[in-house]
Amino acid sequence: MKITLLGGAQTVTGSKFLVHSGDTRILVDCGLYQGYKWLRERNRQPLPLDIERLDAIVLTHAHLDHSGYLPVLYRQGYRGPVYCHPATRALCEVLLADSGHLQEEDARFFARHQLGRHEQPEPLYDRATAEQSLALFRPLEFGQVLELGGMRLHLQPAGHILGAGSLILEAEGKRVGFSGDVGRPGDLFMYPPKPLPALDLLLLESTYGDRRHDTTDPFEQMAALVRETVAGGGVMLIPSFAVGRAQAVQYLLTTLMEQDRIPRIKIFLDSPMAIEVGEIYQRFADQHKLSRADCRRMGRAITRVHSVEQSKALAEEIYPHIIIAGSGMVTGGRILHHMKRLLPDHRTTLVLTGFQAGGTRGAKLQQGAESVRIHGDWVPNRARIQTLHGLSGHADYVELQQWLAASALSADTPIQLVHGEPEALEAMRDHLRRSGSRQVEIGEYQRILTV
Repeated sequence: MKITLLGGAQTVTGSKFLVHSGDTRILVDCGLYQGYKWLRERNRQPLPLDIERLDAIVLTHAHLDHSGYLPVLYRQGYRGPVYCHPATRALCEVLLADSGHLQEEDARFFARHQLGRHEQPEPLYDRATAEQSLALFRPLEFGQVLELGGMRLHLQPAGHILGAGSLILEAEGKRVGFSGDVGRPGDLFMYPPKPLPALDLLLLESTYGDRRHDTTDPFEQMAALVRETVAGGGVMLIPSFAVGRAQAVQYLLTTLMEQDRIPRIKIFLDSPMAIEVGEIYQRFADQHKLSRADCRRMGRAITRVHSVEQSKALAEEIYPHIIIAGSGMVTGGRILHHMKRLLPDHRTTLVLTGFQAGGTRGAKLQQGAESVRIHGDWVPNRARIQTLHGLSGHADYVELQQWLAASALSADTPIQLVHGEPEALEAMRDHLRRSGSRQVEIGEYQRILTV
């Protein structure tokens, strides 16, 4: 069995792993590159893969860095099955369509304002292609064994977000684990990840391989930030991932209001995608800890903004108020229009709610950028930039080590570290080696592993 690392190697985006055993070839994850321009350019380069010989694609979860390249393969002619948990399919209905829509909008904007090198910028794919690719999806419940040629595989719960799983694959008498993105044991919403069985190789995510999560109580921190913003008469902007993070932010704010720990000001959810995702959370209520009462309370306290006209009208709102909008790393979406208007105002508080990949606007703001480029313009940043801790859907390196310790792995189980920035990968390798793991390597782009 051979595994080729076609993405998610020395970066946290673009996860793709080609598994080849006998005449069977499957792609584990099909992610979009995000962040640095040199990485995003890989999205337009030919994938070193013969899609006519590809038997199936298996997704560990719905986030675009694991699923967002699917419409590209569909446009190129792939018509094989895409297996994933039903909740992943439901989320991809929203995420992939929105990704195509945003790319269309960005291409039109760049063409209209003659930005960039191309007279007629083309989207990587459009909304129609993204929606058509959903016809390829096939359900794979947790624990359900799927046989493909000489391979047997199944998903087991990994926490992180709805439908997220670790993939366990068996072929040629060997068993390989693909961790996917691993959730935290004390996540606000999701249940803890299930321990792994004995493996002959593990591909392990390392997003937080070089740091611990801050132990600050997110309720306390959010309450303080809201009170300070209200006292200053400003607006709080919260760029937020539509899946998981937007729901967690709403839960924090509505709970704090119910407990009278923050003023009852207006909260706007300016993300049609996050609105749809909230409905999916209710549909898959058995997959998370939120009660139906929690969902109802969030629905009553928050104003949902659907249309572009409603979004633009927020500029007329009396201060203070809170706007939650996508995207979490400030790479696109309606948050950019609000930032263009509000970043120059010193009364604005912009709250980042999760990991910011290198090269994204979120990372630049987190690092103290005095201005950021939005829609071709340099926008001065006079806002207060804050990072809210405690909401990450990724286990940190200690939590990952605890997960591995609870699993049936031996000290001799080979581990390839993937889905991490270079510093995180190096640190994670050192942590694991110090804790007794003897075979830990860092996965390299297009490297072929033999099991």
